Order: sequence, then C-alpha cells, then structure tokens
Amino acid sequence: MLLAGASLGLSALGLPARAAGYPDKPIRLVVPFPAGGATDLMARTMGQKLAERLGQAVIIDNRAGAGGGIGAEAVATSAPDGYTLLFATMGSLTINPSLYKSLRYDPVKSFDPITLTHNTSNLLVVNPDVPAKSVAELIEFARKRPGELSFASAGNGTTSHLSGELFKSLAKVELTHVPYKGSAPAMTDFLGGRTSMMFDTASNFVDYVKTGKVRPLGVTGRKRLPSMPNVPSISETPGMGDYEMSLWLGVLAPAGTPGAIVTKLHDEIGAVMSSPGMVRQMADAGIEVRLGTPKEFAALIRTDMAKWSEVVKRSGVRLD
Repeated sequence: MLLAGASLGLSALGLPARAAGYPDKPIRLVVPFPAGGATDLMARTMGQKLAERLGQAVIIDNRAGAGGGIGAEAVATSAPDGYTLLFATMGSLTINPSLYKSLRYDPVKSFDPITLTHNTSNLLVVNPDVPAKSVAELIEFARKRPGELSFASAGNGTTSHLSGELFKSLAKVELTHVPYKGSAPAMTDFLGGRTSMMFDTASNFVDYVKTGKVRPLGVTGRKRLPSMPNVPSISETPGMGDYEMSLWLGVLAPAGTPGAIVTKLHDEIGAVMSSPGMVRQMADAGIEVRLGTPKEFAALIRTDMAKWSEVVKRSGVRLD
C-alpha cells in the first residue's frame, strides 16, 4: 500500500484523468455510523477539503446501524453516477459478511473501490491491578489463570471484540469476553475495575494513560503510534508476529460507476489526504493517512474478508 506523500495519480498509468462536467451538483458521502463519532469526524474533515477542490458541496449522510451495514446497503443500491459514495470501515466490508447471516450487499460485487484514506489501531490496556507490564507477561499470567481475566468490548462482532478473539487464538489463552452496547458503557465498567482489560481506539485512553488509571501494553496494528511511541505493537511480542488488527477506512462508489469518475475521485481524494496539513492533523489524532489504487483496495478487501472469516468462526458469534 502507498502512504501519504506518494504520487497516486492514475492518469500517470494511462487511465482517463478527468470526467467531463463532473461534478455539477453536490456529492453525498454516506457515513454508516452516528454523527459525532471518530468515523464521522474523519469523513467531515476530508469532505470539507474535497468540496473545496471539486467546487461542489460534499454532504455527509449518517446512516447508522447493523455494524455499518445499513449505510453500505444504501450506497450499493444507489445510482452509479458518482454522486453517492460510501465512507466504509474495515468492519462493514470485511467482518460483516461472516458476522451477519444475510447481507443485502456484496462487499466485492456491489462496489467500485476508489481509495483507502485512513488507518488506525486499537490499544490493548489493562487495569492497574493486573500485574502484567508487557504483552508477554500478560500471556504468561493468563495461561496460569484460564478464564480469570476478562475483556470488555463495544459489542459482539465489533473490532474491540475481534481484537480480543484474535489475541486469544494466537496467544493460546482463555479470556472471558464481556460485551456491551457500545464503547462508552464498556469503558465505564473497565475503568471501574469490573473487567480486567480492553481493546479499543487509542484516543479513548490517552487521558487515562497519562493519569495512570490504565496501563497500555500494546498496539493492535503493525506500527507503533506516534502519540505513544513507547508502547510496542503486539506483533513485536515473541510468538505474536501474525497479530494485526489495523482499522482502515476508505471511499467506494456503487458498482458500475464510470471509470473516469472513479479516477477523478481517486486523484482528488488522494490530493486532499496527502496534503501536509491533513497528514499532521491525522497523526495528532493517532491516525495514519493510507492511500492506494482501486485495485490495491479491492485486493485488501478480499484478503481481510478471508482473515476475519476465520476469526469470527472461532469466536462462534453470528448475528441476524
């Protein structure tokens, strides 16, 4: 995958660089989660800058529900004219197919990928009463006390849940999963000492790490976070080299969108996201700008669908 600062113009590959007359009206960017959350804020920041480049408004349309599935379905059934786009998360495209018994969209066939945009990670944190000072010590402690340690999550099938399931599988430990209806109640009980550990967005824990209320042990992505350079990636722990839960986001259009429009959007979004100001703003929030071609994005979706299918299967979770 190519990162911020790389030259991503598809016109350099001999593809059509412009779509004549596009856009000549506002573009609707569907965010499949509620307003005010991290995904929504990323979309609004990007959408504002994209509107300035395109000369047309980019309207954020929040369609929350079903782990991002409601918003994804709305875009999948929209006209493929470039005026309705999806700001998708990894979960809505690669976890939902295995988690839900039936979906009204196909992550591969229903969309034309445009570009990846963002990448972030969860943080593994433990309560101070858990004696482990590293991931290796946590694994050793958990093996001696099967099922004694519990981890809170934002709900069955969420990335905070599956981060824990992947950890259990690779570390060969037994942990008790305690699902909640969202990150907020999960954090409340975790901070109150009612659960032992938690995997969730790093930005949620920054203040608590500073005050010593929680102890960070590892980052779920491959790279350390610039905001927490002393916290290693979980994959740095011996025996955990295959661990990775990178939370990527990207923009897609309904299948059948003209190639010239996909190319134009790819180039314009890439220019917005790779600007130095945007890269700095995202880095300050613990988010990495991540870009790539539509072909690379499509390949990532297929790869991650296979990976998370196995994790979901092992977890035993299925939703209606």
